[in-house]
Order: sequence, then C-alpha cells, then structure tokens
Amino acid sequence: SPPRMRLLMLAGLAVCCLSAPPTFRVRFDVETTDGPGSFEVEVHPEWSPLGAERFAALVQTGFYDDTRFFRVIPSFMVQFGLSGDPALNAKWRANQIKDDPVVESNKPGYMTFAKTGAPNSRTTQLFINYVDNARLDGMGFAPFAKVLGDGMAFRL
Repeated sequence: SPPRMRLLMLAGLAVCCLSAPPTFRVRFDVETTDGPGSFEVEVHPEWSPLGAERFAALVQTGFYDDTRFFRVIPSFMVQFGLSGDPALNAKWRANQIKDDPVVESNKPGYMTFAKTGAPNSRTTQLFINYVDNARLDGMGFAPFAKVLGDGMAFRL
C-alpha cells in the first residue's frame, strides 16, 4: 500500500495564526515498504504567501496526518494531500486559494500546490518535484517550500 505520513511542525507556529510565519520547517514522518523514515521541508512564505499560509493552516489542523502519497511518477514528481475523511476533503476543496505569482522555479525537491487547469484552484493537494520541472513555472505552479538535506533519498 502507499506510504503513510504524519507531520510534526518544527518551528514555532502559533496555535492560531491568520498568516504564515516567517520561514518555518515541517517534518514528515513516513512509513514505506522499507520501514519508517522522515524528511523535512523548509517553507518560504516570501515565495508563495498564500500557498505557505494554506499549508500552515492545513498542518496545524492535522489535515495531512495519516495521508498517503497517491501519485508517484519517478521522473516527474510525487503527489499527496487527500484526507481519508471525505467530509474534510469537501470542506477544504470548497475553499480554493488564489494563485501566487511564480517567484521560485520548480526545482528538484521543491514543493508546490497542485491545481486544475483553472486559475485560483489550489486546495490541499501538494507535489514534490523529483526533477527540474521549470516548464511548470509558466503554468502558474508556484513553489512554496523545499525538501532539506537528503530528504529526497528515501524510497516510496
């Protein structure tokens, strides 16, 4: 079955905040077929303020706890961000956020919100680029975080 993950916020997010804090980190604890592992992302609100704020809100509410990577394309990206609770998915899907301008390119290890072909359609789904996907920049996919250290080394 696909890997599962739990999240741990590492850098002082207030329990209730209206906007994303300055740069902060989140650790993903994952279960893979090779056993437990983890990776850490560093979130940069200056790259994508609305994306970083949405991600912080989702992490604070535990949305990504016990979710799975559901789309893995080895020469492209890995995608996650659907809750096992259909009502929770529906709640967040109804709250789309506006697109941020693309400030950073979709480099290997950079995390971006997935979206439909329509403008302002970001909700909860995220992907991490395995390769340089600069071609996504022109489509409005704005990275907001990057995987730190050797976090991209674990196998799904």
